[in-house]
Amino acid sequence: MRFLLDDEQREFGRTLDGLLTSAGTPAIARAWAAGDTAPGRALWARLAETGVFALAVPERHDGLGPLPLELALAFTELGRHTVPGPVVETVAVAALLDHLDDGDVTGTWLPQIAAGKVVASLCTRSRSDAAKGRGEPREQPPDTRGRRRTPRTPEPAGPYALDADAADAVFVVDGDTLSLADGHGPIQPSLDPTRRLARPHGGTVLAQGPRVLAAAARAADVAALTTAAQSLGLGRALLAHTVDHVRRRTQFGVAIGSFQAVKHRLADTLLALEFAQPLLHAAALALAAEDPAAGREIAAAKVTAGEAAYTAARTALQLHGAVGYTDELDLSLWMRKARPLRDAWGTPADCRARVLAP
Repeated sequence: MRFLLDDEQREFGRTLDGLLTSAGTPAIARAWAAGDTAPGRALWARLAETGVFALAVPERHDGLGPLPLELALAFTELGRHTVPGPVVETVAVAALLDHLDDGDVTGTWLPQIAAGKVVASLCTRSRSDAAKGRGEPREQPPDTRGRRRTPRTPEPAGPYALDADAADAVFVVDGDTLSLADGHGPIQPSLDPTRRLARPHGGTVLAQGPRVLAAAARAADVAALTTAAQSLGLGRALLAHTVDHVRRRTQFGVAIGSFQAVKHRLADTLLALEFAQPLLHAAALALAAEDPAAGREIAAAKVTAGEAAYTAARTALQLHGAVGYTDELDLSLWMRKARPLRDAWGTPADCRARVLAP
């Protein structure tokens, strides 16, 4: 299939690229990681003015969509510029509420999401997740000296919500129940300091039943698609930084970019990213058409883009040498995001299993 973006879509991408370049996103990401969300919220408002969040909201609720392909283009740019915050989770919440189609809940939240007035996060867990950590503390086996260890208290149930401390609303899908959390646990450390994780708790039940399950499945697909787009943009940024570096860094009086082994490594990274892009666009088109095979298309795009970005991060680290390990270098903001994005909203193993499922 030969797939080309039209002029309007290309201009949209260029507009976002220009906006984010002038915004100085590395400084915004560092502030977010330190707990200062004000610059990030200001950037959020500017993104809303361009229609980024409205792309996930239907027109009847003051949005422009849903337009999965344009969402993929937008999130590629967000990933390229390492924009912090629960941007994926916010559009996933929009998809969930749209698919839920509950008059009171939908009418309350969707127009605000489209306008950029609400930063939302989403936490999904199954009944098996909820069952974890319940019961009595588990007895631990003896240590090497035969002494009994102190029984370990189980951890709280369920997975984390991204940026629960900065979000205006945290939606929790627990099996077939949708609720709005009224608090969260302590912020947990993450490989990516801009991804602030916490377990939501408590809350008000908004909806229950099979329709919640269907809506949550749609939200998960949107989240996986936009995370794949972020990964693609992230990988392209890492490759661009690395190419620029190997052109400037010299050994034995010549740029290391002239070495054959370096060229091969960069070529392999570029091929991985180029292969991921059409899969991403095909998945977006399948989701827009509500193709029954959209889930597989999204899973294929997610695993391919995630692995390509991770490859780009490894290439960047190796070709930058010792300086690549430093937090002071802005490159670290991109490198430390590659693996969490690869695993978020569908690990590689989960995505491969979905692609191969009968």
